Amino acid sequence: MTNQNYLDLNSMEELPESHAWDHESPSYGPLGSDPVAVINLNDPNAMKLVGHACKTWGVFQVTNHGVPTNLLEEMEGAGRELFALPIQQKLQAARAPNGVSGYGVARISSFFPKLMWSEGFTILGSPYEHARKLWPNRHSKFCDVIEEYNKEMNKLAQRLMLLMLGSLGVTMDDVKWASLQGSSAALQLNSYPACPDPDRAMGLAAHTDSTLLTILHQNNTSGLQAHKEGTGWVTVPPIHHALVVNVGDLLHILSNGLYTSVLHRAMVNRTQHRFSVAFLYGPPSNIQISPLSKLTDKGHPPLYRPVTWSEYLGAKAKHFNKALSSVRLCAPINGFVDATDHNSVQVG
Repeated sequence: MTNQNYLDLNSMEELPESHAWDHESPSYGPLGSDPVAVINLNDPNAMKLVGHACKTWGVFQVTNHGVPTNLLEEMEGAGRELFALPIQQKLQAARAPNGVSGYGVARISSFFPKLMWSEGFTILGSPYEHARKLWPNRHSKFCDVIEEYNKEMNKLAQRLMLLMLGSLGVTMDDVKWASLQGSSAALQLNSYPACPDPDRAMGLAAHTDSTLLTILHQNNTSGLQAHKEGTGWVTVPPIHHALVVNVGDLLHILSNGLYTSVLHRAMVNRTQHRFSVAFLYGPPSNIQISPLSKLTDKGHPPLYRPVTWSEYLGAKAKHFNKALSSVRLCAPINGFVDATDHNSVQVG
């Protein structure tokens, strides 16, 4: 994407036509009021509650998650400092045309006629290469915060996987690659500046995540919305020091469709800047993900063919809102359609 797409959203007083979305499009829709479950991970019934949330919606919030509150605040401060840099300085760490890491607009932008009111910074592996371009002489603090945050999120993702799989009667022995050393992860920082015309703008368009699960920290500005069948779009309100967890496409496949990969989006605000950071948790890139054998039998055949995370990301980039269908084995039965058949890739 050329630099002409990188507008300095922080300084704009009017919404440009390039960012004005059609309210009649399917991207919008009715708002519902169903509350998203808030689960205390120290609750003796946490496994049952997590499983229920995964089956019925695919999104929930967690408290008592073990991630130090000061680290969440440091992570937010690091992100704010990054996005407050002048646009030309941020472009020093711009994402390569076909790359993943670095600064840039949402990768799903190419699938939409309008641009989104947001900017992002993706970290895959070590943050040092890009951080040195942003702060040649003072990048160590930023990198230290990122690495500590990744470590804590990895621990939490392991804990959540135990609960999610355990609720299905699956143990970690059934998923031998699901170890702290074997997982893959990326960090996605998102900035949504205050918008002069938020009712006509879109922070991040509706999508699902190409992950096993995603852990999202959002600051105190509302904007995240999740879609629930029969209800519509529901705001996931910021709760101080709570974290949002959502099921991704690969866990949908692993659970043979029992867990819902949730459609979600980010809206923007007229007066407040919103910041979020998403931890994208997946399997090792070369491990094939397929429906777990414990969850299939003659009456419940595998719905999806084996696919690695790398292969699935390729399918997502090519098929966009048909990615799950592209790896589906069985034709839809009784009108069943993948919950994610209308979605994409990125995170809000």
